[in-house]
Amino acid sequence: MAFGPLSTDFYLPALPTMARGLHTDPGAMEWTISGYLIGCSVGQLVWGPLSDKYGRRAPVAAGIAIFIVGSVGCALSTTAQAMIAWRILQAVGACAGIALSRAMVRDLYAGARAAQMMSALITVMAVTPLIGPLVGGQILRFASWPFIFWLLAAIGAATLLALLTLPETLPPHRRRRDSVSRALHTYYLLLGDPRILGFAAVGAFLNFGVFAYVAGTPFAYINYYGIRPEFFGFVFASGIIGIMATNIFNARQVMRSGIVPILRLGATLAAVGGLWAAADAWTGAGGLVGLAAPLFVFIATNGLIVANSIAGAMTAFPKRAGTVSALVGALQYGAGMAGSGLLGVFADGTPRPLAFVVAIAGLGAAVCAWTLVATPRKTVEG
Repeated sequence: MAFGPLSTDFYLPALPTMARGLHTDPGAMEWTISGYLIGCSVGQLVWGPLSDKYGRRAPVAAGIAIFIVGSVGCALSTTAQAMIAWRILQAVGACAGIALSRAMVRDLYAGARAAQMMSALITVMAVTPLIGPLVGGQILRFASWPFIFWLLAAIGAATLLALLTLPETLPPHRRRRDSVSRALHTYYLLLGDPRILGFAAVGAFLNFGVFAYVAGTPFAYINYYGIRPEFFGFVFASGIIGIMATNIFNARQVMRSGIVPILRLGATLAAVGGLWAAADAWTGAGGLVGLAAPLFVFIATNGLIVANSIAGAMTAFPKRAGTVSALVGALQYGAGMAGSGLLGVFADGTPRPLAFVVAIAGLGAAVCAWTLVATPRKTVEG
């Protein structure tokens, strides 16, 4: 599951340096985030049905191998276009672990218990984006930016070996016998199920803002406010600490309160944080702190939204956990692609486009949580 933040957060402090080294502008470098999200969105739609048919371990192993190749390609890139292309391939591999780790949780747990375990997993996984920018920033003090991608390739190789110790969570008798093409057609049917669509929409709007945050904060904090790259990770880490805290809260509270109330609380706070960020960015109130504080609130809601949106969507279709997880993940990463891409289009050297995108994301999540999400009913299969 950590391959998502591994693939991006390690190189965030290097984005301004990479823009200079590849002779391009910040908007083009923000598209390396969008390219990654394209790969994640499309790749998950393939890995999900494959894992429902063939089990979880083999697709994850194939994905990690592709991730290694993509990381090496990024390290050797000499143009922004090449970097974007290799980032797409890197993401196609990384997203196998992202999607199928969630399916593994659903193989073992159900309902609020699945949300609780997902929160515990995400809390541990959050250590990666906590240390990623810190490590990336320190690497830049002693080496050039390609070393970051060589390090990612090495981590991928080590993880591929470690995968040998991971047990299979989907035994043969529980696997789908449908052809993969029929399973892909199932996406169309699942998209029409409001139990899935409502939960997925809340997570998608959150990701719309989260990946704008990921793509935009290096330029806002380093270029606009003048933070040194090696210190960027410390500011970025504050949001990750917020995510860890809310995931711990969710893991403890979701069994008592249920998925939907906590999801709605998170979406409401996301809207508050987004509107607050927009107000401060437009007026300049508070400077760096005036932007970082509301962004902290927005990012921290990840711990109240992500686990619950995924678990809620998978509740009705446990036998298609891989397919549902992939569909939800594709929608969420696709929304993230739109958010970071929109930021790249309107980038003007100020934090205003970032705050604007985050405000839209928070409002959208809140509207969907209160109008489209209903309390999950009993399990249904088809």
